[in-house]
Amino acid sequence: MSRIGKKPVAIPAGVTANIDNGTLSVKGPKGTLSMGLSDLIDYKLEDGQIAVNPANDSKQARAFWGMQRTLVANLVEGVTEGFTKTLEISGVGYRAKAQGNTLKLELGFSHDVDLPVPDGLTVNTPDQTTVEISGIDKQAVGQFAAEVREFRKPEPYKGKGIKYRGEYIFRKEGKKK
Repeated sequence: MSRIGKKPVAIPAGVTANIDNGTLSVKGPKGTLSMGLSDLIDYKLEDGQIAVNPANDSKQARAFWGMQRTLVANLVEGVTEGFTKTLEISGVGYRAKAQGNTLKLELGFSHDVDLPVPDGLTVNTPDQTTVEISGIDKQAVGQFAAEVREFRKPEPYKGKGIKYRGEYIFRKEGKKK
């Protein structure tokens, strides 16, 4: 039994959910999200909550159960609160600036890196070394944050690069003389 899957997803006030043609759509104050439903899982919309249960007792249905419930919970949380990832840049001369629908990064290359911000996401730079990526789709926020981080991952000797806020960088000792 999936401990996560057993819990129904509560639908807060101001949010409407609808199941039709194998698609779950959730509408809230921040926008609308939808996802395709798996045939291995039963989804029931009843008295202010969505219950997720396996359709049969197969191993694959039980394996999908908890993940599908988490995906439904992410839809509801996305349209009510949204998701945010914060990146921190450390290194001499490394900086970021949001210009309209583009994120401009200076990361020690001979050129600046200009990244177009995907639709549905907002990028904010409160200062030159902090990038805040926010949106209603958790997967899109995480994917764009990973793409930004990929340009200059933090290195283990001085810790220079782009890291997530709160991420621990394993530090190595330098060369001995």
